[in-house]
Amino acid sequence: MQTVFITGASSGIGKAAARLFSEKGWQVAATMRHPERETELPVLPNVRLFTCDVTDFQSIERAVQGAIAAFGQIHVLVNNAGYDAVGPLEGASEGQIRSQIETNLLGTVFVTRAMLPYFRENGGGTLINLSSVAGRLTMPLQSLYHASKWGVEGFSESLQFELKPFGIHVRLIEPGIIKTDFYNRSIMRMDVTAPEPYRAVAGRLIKTLVLYGQYGSDPAGVAQTIYRAATDRGARLRYAVGKGRGVLWLQKLVPGRLLRAVIARFSSR
Repeated sequence: MQTVFITGASSGIGKAAARLFSEKGWQVAATMRHPERETELPVLPNVRLFTCDVTDFQSIERAVQGAIAAFGQIHVLVNNAGYDAVGPLEGASEGQIRSQIETNLLGTVFVTRAMLPYFRENGGGTLINLSSVAGRLTMPLQSLYHASKWGVEGFSESLQFELKPFGIHVRLIEPGIIKTDFYNRSIMRMDVTAPEPYRAVAGRLIKTLVLYGQYGSDPAGVAQTIYRAATDRGARLRYAVGKGRGVLWLQKLVPGRLLRAVIARFSSR
């Protein structure tokens, strides 16, 4: 029986992935910061909950070791934990900056580092990192989020070369607009604390993100893509999914100057 280790499984894409892998007959190590609050996943077949704060390396190590002790082996790692800090860089505190990078990027790096020795010793595995369309395309007032997701892209693309000799596959999932509470609970709003010149445009952008998030794709679709990436034996690296992913094709066809003008107009609505 195959085993998957998922970070950020308390909601949204992470929870949808945990449900799907369970339905497919996998053993699921569903990790989150507060597993005592979760009521749905523990009753699913072959699902175990583990405490894991991806900004705390000791917490990561305990979760990885606990999952291996419970299931014997881990075959797939899904680095899903993350959130979006929205607002002007000038208004971001040191804590907000560190939190965004430590959660989205360093969390992915540290969980991966903790898992790699087990993958190598077992002759292979699959590493799946949740990036975003925002890892290849930018929007105003999300510089910290883009920095983290572009970092995940570069980290993953480079890592595939060093892990290939050990039979370890690397995948990048790039969701577009997804209908989850990401656009509510998982947004760190920095518009209220922003300097006055930024405040109005930051408020408008957040309202736009929340509005468009209501019409996004179902997170179950992203979970299906994650499962496909987990079971794909080919060499594919990137899997774009969800509404809005078409902009990646547009990026190839439209001159950069024009595309930036379209994005600026969209974000100012």
